[in-house]
Amino acid sequence: MNSPLSIDLHSPEETAELATRLGAGLLPGDILLLDGTIGSGKTHFARSLIQSVMQEPEDVPSPTFTLVQVYDTDKGEVWHSDLYRLSDVEEIEELGLTEAFDTAICLIEWPDKLGSLTPASALMLSFKTDDDEEELRTMTITWSDPKWVSKLESLR
Repeated sequence: MNSPLSIDLHSPEETAELATRLGAGLLPGDILLLDGTIGSGKTHFARSLIQSVMQEPEDVPSPTFTLVQVYDTDKGEVWHSDLYRLSDVEEIEELGLTEAFDTAICLIEWPDKLGSLTPASALMLSFKTDDDEEELRTMTITWSDPKWVSKLESLR
């Protein structure tokens, strides 16, 4: 495990800009786990990243009720999943998410629901709100796969 990278995001625009920079270096097989409480910025980050890799930006709804939204992009498929409502690991396999780990860029909200299916190569992005500053988010990024070192250079 590399040393965590911590970034303060002072506005939704800063969050979107960081998502765009990270998205530029992603390839199929890259998995981002988006962790944090409701309202911490996970969906805004995912939406911004997805729109940044689309040829023609379109509406990117939260997958809270559909569980998975799939987008065709120049980089291949992007899967955006919200696992909040899942109660069993078997439901994740039924969604086809484990196959997508190898073939698509995957953005997964509520990754704790993956349990034993959590990919070791994933990048964990933990979003934390600030009690004193409404728009401030602190994102802590952790990883163990060495491939993320070069992909994160654009964020430093």
